[in-house]
Amino acid sequence: MRRIFFLALCAALLILGGCDNKPPQFVGTDITGADYAKDFALTDHTGKPRTMADFRGKAVVIFFGYTQCPDVCPTAMVTLVETLKLLGEDAKKVQVLFITVDPERDTPQLLAQYVPAFNPGFIGLYGDQQATAKTAQSFHVFYQKQPGNSPTSYTVDHSTGSYVFDPQGRLRLYVSHGAKPDQMANDLKQLIAGK
Repeated sequence: MRRIFFLALCAALLILGGCDNKPPQFVGTDITGADYAKDFALTDHTGKPRTMADFRGKAVVIFFGYTQCPDVCPTAMVTLVETLKLLGEDAKKVQVLFITVDPERDTPQLLAQYVPAFNPGFIGLYGDQQATAKTAQSFHVFYQKQPGNSPTSYTVDHSTGSYVFDPQGRLRLYVSHGAKPDQMANDLKQLIAGK
């Protein structure tokens, strides 16, 4: 009788434990296991060389943009600011990275003014033309200069989504431009919790 009770108890515990292992319910597009966007080798706005390994232990959100972007980039950055506010204390477990697609104009000094103005913890990353192209290609990011009225007044067409990595450094989500802060916060909470 004891053996039957013990087996029934074990079965019940396994069933209850299985309830905890529900697949995550992400709002962003789940791209877990994608074979791209594995790493980068860029320099941050303080002059320090950076790779993905530097951010292990945190969920990482990467956005590609440029400082003179008139609309999409500041909107995306404000959304990330609002997302972190919703996370409360968990915001400390998230790192936002802004990778410039305009290395000609986005100097480290300019990135150091622009990116932390949204949030002091946000980091701007840059590279020369070759490093920028290599990183963009690795992340499947499109960018292309569009001429302006003068050689320095061009704009840059670019992909507008964000890439989200879990604390183990694995690419997990692609978040389209226009996602709401509460949606992003929901997804980040799950990644921080190890889902």
